[in-house]
Amino acid sequence: MYSLFLMNNSATMKLNQKDNSYFITSKKSFEGHVVNPVFVKQAFDFAYEMVYGEGFHRITRSGGQLNRTPLEIFQNTFQGKLAEIILYENLKLQNIEVEEPDFSIHRKGIWDETDLKANGKFICVKSAAFFSNLFLLETKDWNSEGMYIPNHDILKTAVYDFFVLVRIKPDIKNILKGVFETKENLWQKIQETFWFYDIPGCCSIKTIQYIIKNQYIIPKNALLNGKTKMDAANYYIQSVDLYHLDRLYSVLK
Repeated sequence: MYSLFLMNNSATMKLNQKDNSYFITSKKSFEGHVVNPVFVKQAFDFAYEMVYGEGFHRITRSGGQLNRTPLEIFQNTFQGKLAEIILYENLKLQNIEVEEPDFSIHRKGIWDETDLKANGKFICVKSAAFFSNLFLLETKDWNSEGMYIPNHDILKTAVYDFFVLVRIKPDIKNILKGVFETKENLWQKIQETFWFYDIPGCCSIKTIQYIIKNQYIIPKNALLNGKTKMDAANYYIQSVDLYHLDRLYSVLK
């Protein structure tokens, strides 16, 4: 079933490196599709409860040293859950059997088994701002076989079958900059914003194993495109090297 994903891994391009700076070699234009406001509300309610309610999120990234503020965690959680909902809805439109995203509020020490599960296959959904051109995985979270370490340690399940990148516009960090963190204020800013998405591509566990083996890594404290300092080391795939989502649809049908 993975045959559609086994071609041209060797064509996956590494970033250009100059000293401690890493530069993207090619970009994939953002192709915006309107996000249903219902999905935005679902993501908002989940993110707010996870951060300001009964939920729990780590204040640091795996291998990172910067403490994230509650607002930063809310921004990341909202964007991530919105990406899951978007992919879920796209899979449904393709008549693919897929389980609903998990909206349960987890306390410390409790983990999701997967982002999405479609036709018995586990899918890892990664989100990014619309201008991003990298699919990133924090190196501390993944072992040499491409297993997700937190799931292996806690749930005894660890292997995702497929990985998908979803980009969101606008950048939520700019939308919520300086906002007073009440539920009403946060929702007002998000509700009055027009949200768009695209899905630049996907890959299988085989590609993840390839980039891990061949050390596609942006190190901690390195500069991305000469300006963004990396808080943690990350494996990467450039968006132009991801497979079109139609390949995922074909495999899951």
